[in-house]
Amino acid sequence: MLIKNCRILVDGEEKVQDILTADGKIIEIADNIPQGHIEMLDAEGKWVIPGVVDAHCHMRDPGLTQKEDFMTGSMACARGGVTTFIDMPNTIPAVTTAKIFEDKRDMMIGKSYVDYGFNFGGSKNDNSQEIKKVIDKVASTKIFLNMSTGDMLITEDEVIENIFKESKIISVHAEEEMVAKAIELCEKYDKPLYLCHLSKASEAKMLREAKAKGLKVFGEVTPHHLFLNVDDVNANEENHMLLRMKPELKTKEDNEALWEALADGTIDTIGTDHAPHLKEEKLAKLTFGIPGVENSLEMMLKGVDEGKISMARLIEVMCTKPAEIFKIENKGKIAVGYDADLVIIDRDDKSPIKDDDVISKASWTPYEKFNRGGRVVTTILRGQIIYLNKEFYGRYGREIKYYE
Repeated sequence: MLIKNCRILVDGEEKVQDILTADGKIIEIADNIPQGHIEMLDAEGKWVIPGVVDAHCHMRDPGLTQKEDFMTGSMACARGGVTTFIDMPNTIPAVTTAKIFEDKRDMMIGKSYVDYGFNFGGSKNDNSQEIKKVIDKVASTKIFLNMSTGDMLITEDEVIENIFKESKIISVHAEEEMVAKAIELCEKYDKPLYLCHLSKASEAKMLREAKAKGLKVFGEVTPHHLFLNVDDVNANEENHMLLRMKPELKTKEDNEALWEALADGTIDTIGTDHAPHLKEEKLAKLTFGIPGVENSLEMMLKGVDEGKISMARLIEVMCTKPAEIFKIENKGKIAVGYDADLVIIDRDDKSPIKDDDVISKASWTPYEKFNRGGRVVTTILRGQIIYLNKEFYGRYGREIKYYE
């Protein structure tokens, strides 16, 4: 495929160029590439960025598919410009043994519109020996230090340490003092640590200090922890039920500190923590988790409009850095030899985000009060159009590979 007239960043400079793809890869980026006899798509000078890599999604499959499944979740990804997601292990059953992991891998073949990977789950029953069996096939081991369901909340130090020793990279749900504990273990065992969904200024400060010491610690923030806070939760009775997740929303001052940490390089990635529940489930009883994957790019583009983050930095934290941290092959850049995962964005579309547009089974969005910073027009996966003007084409998604 030849994509003409793409507005892209080349070495930090904005240019309009053509992108030629073949066999799923980008093979040329240049001015005025002739069409020849290949399929052509005209981006018409719109922004084109690498496919977004979301390292933090809960697709609810298997076991909770009334909320989401791999197909509908991947459609939400494609709609939002996410071409690669990494699924979390707290499904039913939880992915804490090699057998469950292999069963889940087999189950998801052919279901996804976008590429995907898996996190393995740490267990309070010390499954460190199981980690050895899957270490080359998973993005990371996910440990819950604050809360989770079933056997995934780990409180015993010996178990936590055994899991750190055997994992290639550890992703943690850690809040406040548990962030400090995770960083201590990272230093002790010299293992890369990925801090999921930071929500407080104090946590960003701990991350900044850990990086200053040279530790291999990476930080993630969600769009909802940047754009929403306790004032939104308390705005009305419905919000008080809907806008609840773990970690909970904090203060406006925390929003500002997280934006600063994102802009200055302290925080490395945007992850959505896409954790959908049906609206009726949320309103019936207090249930933690919100959808978000299909609006994450639109919201971060709003951050560009507001001067909180540059387009270059947005591409880095949403595309390049997640692929680098988890060593995902050929993702996250518009460059020759990389997968032709591309997103065409209409930056002039500042229309309201609405529940009625939501693709996810959740059928609602926490960002309904916002205007988008741009709309995803087209999503391309390895040179194949998978989403174009509200239509979906082909479940071409496959499991990602990792490099050493």
